Amino acid sequence: MTQASAAPTGHRFTVGQEAPDFQIQDHQGNTVSKQSLLGTRYVLYFYPAANTPACNQQACDFRDHVEDFGTQGLPVYGVSPDSVETLSKFAAKHELNFTVLADPEHEASVAFGTWGEKKNYGRTYEGLIRSTFVINEQGAFDLAQYNVRAKGHVEKLLRDLQNLG
Repeated sequence: MTQASAAPTGHRFTVGQEAPDFQIQDHQGNTVSKQSLLGTRYVLYFYPAANTPACNQQACDFRDHVEDFGTQGLPVYGVSPDSVETLSKFAAKHELNFTVLADPEHEASVAFGTWGEKKNYGRTYEGLIRSTFVINEQGAFDLAQYNVRAKGHVEKLLRDLQNLG
């Protein structure tokens, strides 16, 4: 079961704002929440769907650089609208060394402002907007990036984190 406080439609968060509350299941069926992560600075990234080319690349990039985030004390959490079962298979297939979270009802995605109108090949539809956040120990945003590209994003994120200090 997912629980999250909703952001206004189309709302985009900025650095320093309080992150919304969320409670969501990971790929092993355990509950992860903002409350359980207080005291930890972490990366929370949202991606549209497991087992698609761009999302596979992004997840594998995080997997391959998880130690770089770890040296900065940053665990990584990926969120998608997929089910726990789908994410469990996805994590095993790609040997992911970080936690992926299931948001099939889009509650966390809406709360973080990552669910909304998208355009692709002239078609407009509702979907997940690929986004990445760094949330600090107090539960506020240190970084908020919307509409990121899958390819090269992890390396850019690491550079951005170096610039944050």
